[in-house]
Amino acid sequence: MATKDEKSNLSVFNEHESEVRSYCRNFPTIFVKAKGHLLWGKDGKEYIDFFAGAGALNYGHNHPKMKEKLIEHIEKDGVTHGLDMATDAKEDLIKRLQEIILKPRNMDYKIMFPGPTGTNAVESALKLARKVTGREKIMNFTNAFHGMTLGALAVTGNESKRQGAGVSLPNTVVMPFDNFFGDGTDTAQYIERFFENKGSGVSIPAAIILETVQGEGGINVASFEWIKRIGDLCKKWGIFLIIDDIQAGVGRTGPFFSFEPAGVDPDIICLSKSIGGYGLPFALTLMKPEHDIFNPGEHNGTFRGNNLAFVTATEALNFWEDDSLTKEVARKGEKVHQFLKALAEKYPELHGHVRGRGLMQGLVCDIEGLTNTITATAFEKGLISETAGMNDEVIKVMPPLTIDDEALDKGLAILEESIKETLSKKG
Repeated sequence: MATKDEKSNLSVFNEHESEVRSYCRNFPTIFVKAKGHLLWGKDGKEYIDFFAGAGALNYGHNHPKMKEKLIEHIEKDGVTHGLDMATDAKEDLIKRLQEIILKPRNMDYKIMFPGPTGTNAVESALKLARKVTGREKIMNFTNAFHGMTLGALAVTGNESKRQGAGVSLPNTVVMPFDNFFGDGTDTAQYIERFFENKGSGVSIPAAIILETVQGEGGINVASFEWIKRIGDLCKKWGIFLIIDDIQAGVGRTGPFFSFEPAGVDPDIICLSKSIGGYGLPFALTLMKPEHDIFNPGEHNGTFRGNNLAFVTATEALNFWEDDSLTKEVARKGEKVHQFLKALAEKYPELHGHVRGRGLMQGLVCDIEGLTNTITATAFEKGLISETAGMNDEVIKVMPPLTIDDEALDKGLAILEESIKETLSKKG
């Protein structure tokens, strides 16, 4: 809980900013500085960041090389706002994306700049799938989160967020995610039975959209085998496979694309958050060339040409010239996974278990209100971590991929201290 002084410091926001604000309620301080895996409050207090801008800061805050390129671009009066006009910054990005990411993976995709946020990428993907196939329905999954605009919200599972729409959210059908039933049921086979049975009431959709790891939904991890079966099902029935890699992609689970180990070939890939490298608003929609049938301007946006993000995104791609970062994420991810697993065993009062892949990990505690108390305590001790899941039952551990081992260990130690303190008060 915020102290009296902290609440006073936040008086401007409390008085004048909309009640819709959320993160500032969980992290009640005024931040003034950020560097790497650290943030500092106005009072000088230092915080370790296990939040990473909800996955938008995979390379940490104010990465020095990206900052250097950004300042250089601004100082030479480089283009900032360009709509979808051709600029040198965009040209550099497209070339490097092809050279470093797509061609080495034998991936042939056209690149669309749909607008500055992840939900823009999702909206464009849904539009394109419907336009190409001529079908209206989109199939999505339980606990999915794809964005807050109406199309993306329609394929989102979170009830409270859906209720915020104020209107019905049609033309979608929800199916169970991998392991949703928790009893060994093969939900890919379950879905195909609906397609095979003409009495099922479920028509063949335009697309199936999925996250390989459902971040906001509670760090629900789909097996690579299940993802592959969904991909095969899409090919068999002529359905677009849309992978939403907005949070799980760009190395968060290890490889650049989270779906790479599954061996699937998506029709459309949605990217945002850390694709910009520096935290600047940016999104991409990658589509198979044969699907690129949009008319000029059919999907657009005033800020789809954020050239400052093009500059930092281009620099960020240098991390992917070899597999060093992928290996580091795997190593650190295993360290976090084992630590959280040990916590669940050490503190049985949590009724806890662990989910995750790479540096997208979660400690599940199915005791109402416990995770929020733990993360609030952790914040007081200098650790920023958020909760996820339909009932905030998961403590997310998502530090910058570049965090060093000393800081990672320190942050995990603060988390354990916070759990211990919370349980002692509860007892």
